[in-house]
Amino acid sequence: MIKEDNWKEELELLRSILAETEMERSIKWGIDVYTYNGANLVGIAPFKSYVGLWFYQGVFLSDPLGVLNNAQEGKTKAMRQWRFASKEDINRDRVLSYLRETIENEKAGKRWVTEKTTELDLPEILEKALAENQDLQEAFEKLSLSKKKEFATHINEAKRLETQITRLEKITPMIKAGIGLNDKYKPR
Repeated sequence: MIKEDNWKEELELLRSILAETEMERSIKWGIDVYTYNGANLVGIAPFKSYVGLWFYQGVFLSDPLGVLNNAQEGKTKAMRQWRFASKEDINRDRVLSYLRETIENEKAGKRWVTEKTTELDLPEILEKALAENQDLQEAFEKLSLSKKKEFATHINEAKRLETQITRLEKITPMIKAGIGLNDKYKPR
């Protein structure tokens, strides 16, 4: 994200449109997030070439204008984003129609439920390290499934073998200590 100054007019316009809805404004993760009955529904953030309007449960929107994007194809399941490159791109009535549908979907209980899976796809390099180091194997077995998945994904996402090796070296002490890759971001 970049400074709001570059998109001041666009952000003010979007905030004024959101103020016409039943949602409440708050700041979460450093951005404006609009909630309804405590549920995160919409977020706004400026970027280099656009201002993004996020719909946290956007997968349920009908999107009659075909404007919604999946911000991270293959990763993001429910969230959808509408990008505005200028103030002229923001049509109050169109944006309001999407916001109203978002609120109605929330009232109807439409909510993405994360798929739980017990499958663990270990990268070959991690399997080998576990097989060669009994202490590491025992520590890894004690971890929760979610922590095991975090470590496996961290290595699997590296394209180059050198990067995989570097990541394995970084996480080995964490595994032995029972510390998850993302523990520092989780509430205590």
